[in-house]
Amino acid sequence: MPERMVKVDDATLCVETFGDPADPAILLLGGAASAMDFWDTEFCRALADAGRHVVRYDNRDTGRSTNYPAGEPGYTGTTLVTDALGLLDALGIARAHLVGVSMGGGIAQQIGIEHPGRVASLTLIETSPAPARPDGADPLPPPEARIRALFGDPEPAPDWTDRSAAIDRVVRDLATFGGSVTLDDARARALATRVYDRTIDFAASQTNHWILEGGPGVRGGLGDITAPTLVLHGTEDPFFPLGHGEALAREIPGARFVPLPGVGHEYPPPQVWPIVVPAIIAVTGVDGVT
Repeated sequence: MPERMVKVDDATLCVETFGDPADPAILLLGGAASAMDFWDTEFCRALADAGRHVVRYDNRDTGRSTNYPAGEPGYTGTTLVTDALGLLDALGIARAHLVGVSMGGGIAQQIGIEHPGRVASLTLIETSPAPARPDGADPLPPPEARIRALFGDPEPAPDWTDRSAAIDRVVRDLATFGGSVTLDDARARALATRVYDRTIDFAASQTNHWILEGGPGVRGGLGDITAPTLVLHGTEDPFFPLGHGEALAREIPGARFVPLPGVGHEYPPPQVWPIVVPAIIAVTGVDGVT
């Protein structure tokens, strides 16, 4: 279906759906500073063709959804959690399979812990434990040196109104976070161009999620998750190295862990869809058995 605008609390979110609304619903939860286009259309269609009703949307400050001045987000990280629940309400979906990447994986964990009745299953991709971890848990590995350098001494932002410079920067950032199995330059550039052209305020989209206040935190722990859970994690993730995914799978009761060879900190690239799509279809089955 074409994109549509949906009112959720004090925001308007841009939403697109695939497949039959009567099928089990999958809500795709995106990472920081990334519009819904990062969930590739063909990836969404593959899930829909397997009998799932797929929903992707632009978070606040991405794509066509409500945006705020760059550097002045009028919401917190908790708002992005309530937005996901409010969107399900607006679409008439009582219970959904949540598939979240990076920041979206943190949102999915929080909903799974605090609102278990809304969650049919969880798929956590390239993410890290969101709640406090058990006493004595092994420390999580730090980001790789290139990522620490990126955040420790960041490259000056381009003029985000300069279309060519902004697209070049996004392509470069995708390569920095990617693994040896990632989007080729042509596909990355096409994605960055599409995102730029449909984003209301690109400066806000590349700024505001990184400076959000977190809110009160998650009320519970990974051991409280009762939904069937699939953990997908790139073996070359430089931001949340593989140990983050292994910790999730170890600390969530009954979770299944599937490594993605060569993948970095990124949405699953097409090369690993033959692994990712069947795994998601399995965990989102009627009984949630992986």
